[in-house]
Amino acid sequence: MTVPFLDLHRLHAESRDDLLAAFARVLDSGGFVQGAEVAALESEFGAQYGANHALAVNNGTSALHLALLACGVLPGDEVITVANTFIATAEAILMAGATPVFADIEPGGFNMDPADFERRITPRTKAVIPVHLYGQIADIGAIMPIARKHGLKVVEDACQAHGAIRDGVRAGLFGDAGCLSFYPTKNVGTVGEGGMVLTHDPEIAERVRMLRDHGQSGRHNHVLAGFNCRIPELQAAALRVLLPHLDRWNSGRIIAARLYGEALAEGSGVSLPEIDGSGSHVYHLFVIRSAEREMMRAHLGERSVATAIHYPTPIHLQPAFSEFGGGRGSLPRTEAAVAEILSLPMNPLITPGEIEAVAAGIRGFGSSSARTAVGAGATR
Repeated sequence: MTVPFLDLHRLHAESRDDLLAAFARVLDSGGFVQGAEVAALESEFGAQYGANHALAVNNGTSALHLALLACGVLPGDEVITVANTFIATAEAILMAGATPVFADIEPGGFNMDPADFERRITPRTKAVIPVHLYGQIADIGAIMPIARKHGLKVVEDACQAHGAIRDGVRAGLFGDAGCLSFYPTKNVGTVGEGGMVLTHDPEIAERVRMLRDHGQSGRHNHVLAGFNCRIPELQAAALRVLLPHLDRWNSGRIIAARLYGEALAEGSGVSLPEIDGSGSHVYHLFVIRSAEREMMRAHLGERSVATAIHYPTPIHLQPAFSEFGGGRGSLPRTEAAVAEILSLPMNPLITPGEIEAVAAGIRGFGSSSARTAVGAGATR
């Protein structure tokens, strides 16, 4: 059985007619930028998500950038985050003129270690970006008190955790601002790119609103030196069609994670993510760990099971960010994790048969004969 890593055709099939109707509505309106569709999206998203203010922007990177600026981050400030994330998290810090500082991840997990975060706070630290990686909310209950004790702004990178809930609060609504990405592969995405800044703070909301549109408080009244970070009407219209599916799709991901957990509980030889039915993990990715990751991945590939690695090189070891990290060995838990992580096929509509095919391949790899065969092939 061929198991794709992600099947967007399957995901969008049920909404195809509605998407085409939405595109036709935009084309017929003659308004393509920052118009009625964006306003409706922000209203609908804020109501569904429970955010006082939802500001749509052109992508998740811009959301992080503008949120940092709106929270008062200035050149010379330090912003603490993790190196085990997509590089956009750190890029946004540089875009704000600040210096990224990397904390290690928690033992046995993939998100920020609150104790290591606090250890890296200096008089120059202005903010922290906890990343809810792979769909799991970071230990926000420990991170928030530390940030408040030191007077730091909290900008959540919830770009992989749309709709995740902890203690009745959705990812992105714990701190001063939260950021989402609507890249097509996210838990809810659009048909191009898009992003969102969430906040309960009206001052932060107003600054983001101006910054995304050339710093305007009204037409031709430029209060700030801003940017062009507006989301197109077509993308907003698509999101309005797809957004109502988010909770159902997240439920599908949680069910799929449970099936993976059951199928890999014995005989797999891999470390599994936390299998959580509470909604604090919405499984944007289902990431396992194996000391024999490369051979296992080759073994699965031979059986038509597609996998991926998110992310093979942590940011502090990327050439573009080498001056901001302590080099190899400075984040030992992060570096150990990225050598072993493997993302398995995951989407809301993945079938039990597909999950079993993936699990059977992993269990089969657990036999010494399978490992030997793959290893011999790799040396040819």
